[in-house]
Amino acid sequence: MKLALGVEYLGTQFHGWQLQKPGIRTVQLVVEEALSKVADKKIRVHCSGRTDAGVHALEQVIHFETDVKRENKAWLYGGNVNLPSDVNFKWVRSVEDEFHARFDAFARQYYYKIHNTNVRSSLLASRSLWEPRKLNIELMNLAAKRLIGEHDFSSFRGNLCQAKSPIKNIEHIIFTKNGSNITLDIKANAFLHHMVRNIVGTLLKVGREERDIEWVSEVLESKQRSKAGPTAEPQGLYFVKAFYNKF
Repeated sequence: MKLALGVEYLGTQFHGWQLQKPGIRTVQLVVEEALSKVADKKIRVHCSGRTDAGVHALEQVIHFETDVKRENKAWLYGGNVNLPSDVNFKWVRSVEDEFHARFDAFARQYYYKIHNTNVRSSLLASRSLWEPRKLNIELMNLAAKRLIGEHDFSSFRGNLCQAKSPIKNIEHIIFTKNGSNITLDIKANAFLHHMVRNIVGTLLKVGREERDIEWVSEVLESKQRSKAGPTAEPQGLYFVKAFYNKF
């Protein structure tokens, strides 16, 4: 049978989602170890979207296949018992044999959190980007609108990206502010490696009024990574959820 699970994690102490060489702590490693203990045999999982070191997830979706019969609550609660405190399963459900956590997702959503104050926060240091310079959120939102729709996002593509095409479709992208905390909410059909962080690094230049709104259009049209802003730090990024037709 095939099962899907929702996974929440704080990425601070992980070297990203994907399995790496022995001794490297990744989210996939501890998730597979926990589920394998419940199954009493090796479990291999597949995720809706890999995350980098330091990146968090509110609801990563994974799936796995097994011939071991357990009740869903056994996978959920038994799995959580065997997980470290910075990872937990939120839900589990049976899915059709054809379901794939990655390939069946028609959209994905991320948040990027910025702590915009002249004094840093120890409590937020691993969960948001500290930006001491004042940001003009109105300008950032106007610039962000230039990225909505289907475009070639090569200018925001990391050099290790393995995506077949740089053409993606951003459904929405908006900054909201609550006191000194700013959150970027972005949803697209798919993302390139480092795409969200590169977009944030670019829009921060507009927010600091170092660059104007039209510059963002020029960066997009150039299709050159060197024209965009720097890659924003990972700790502010959150994988929010993946969207499926059958969920």
